Amino acid sequence: MKNKIFHTQDLCLRTNLRCAKDSARMEINLKKYIAAIGICFMALGAACIMKKDPEEVGEELPELIIGSDNYEPYNYLDDDGKPVGIDVELAEAVCEQLGYTPVFQYIVWDKKDEYLDNGKVDCLWGSFTMNGREDEYQWAGPYLYSRQVIAVRTDSKIRNISDLAGKRVAVQATTKPEEVLLERSDPRVPEVDMVYSLSGMDEIYASLRKGYVDAITGHESALERFVGNAPDMYAILDESLYISELGVAFKNDTHQDLAKKMTQILKEMQDDGTLRDMVEKYGLDAEKALGVTNAE
Repeated sequence: MKNKIFHTQDLCLRTNLRCAKDSARMEINLKKYIAAIGICFMALGAACIMKKDPEEVGEELPELIIGSDNYEPYNYLDDDGKPVGIDVELAEAVCEQLGYTPVFQYIVWDKKDEYLDNGKVDCLWGSFTMNGREDEYQWAGPYLYSRQVIAVRTDSKIRNISDLAGKRVAVQATTKPEEVLLERSDPRVPEVDMVYSLSGMDEIYASLRKGYVDAITGHESALERFVGNAPDMYAILDESLYISELGVAFKNDTHQDLAKKMTQILKEMQDDGTLRDMVEKYGLDAEKALGVTNAE
């Protein structure tokens, strides 16, 4: 009886060992099968990623850091603190075609060259006059035209540029009006008593409001907004001080290819009416802004 029992236990033991081996063999084969399927899916996924656009797989576009001051309607902050304006929308549209992400940085305008030199900004894009500065920067443009005009109080006796003789005038530092008034290269411009070169347009507007100066100068679109807020108090002279060609300025001898491509895109936006729509959206006279009717 003992021997029979012993053999029965031995048979069960052998049977269990055989079952364990078969189970282990099946488990190994299943793992190999799953691993093979996983490799196939990984290869297929890699192939799909390779065919996707870089943006679709999270690759960041290079940044273009754009320097400007607060200058309506070209570049300013809305009520939510977001950069808006003609130059902002234009920069976004151009950068989209070039494959860049625009980053807008507000700067002290009379220190703009320092920002370019130390690389804190890549370009200056904020109603910047090209005329007379063609050799100072690497330019893209011109893309718009702007009259530099003169604003006075409505009770002023200043009616023409010649009436500025012996008067006090406020301008933004390092701008074209400052140059015109100080150098007097235009025979129409008389010798004024004092030119106050201020940092920002808000200071310039305040100087006329408080009576510190007799006149102020700047881009027509900006001064029109100032005058439009109080048309009974201020007026713009019919005679303009200067007509500016506006461009995008890079540090000289840099970004030649980028500036060339940007100029081409800006030209295409002029031709297809995109630029006209932008300037009209912000209340500008498209004929003047596009240089169609900018003669005196």
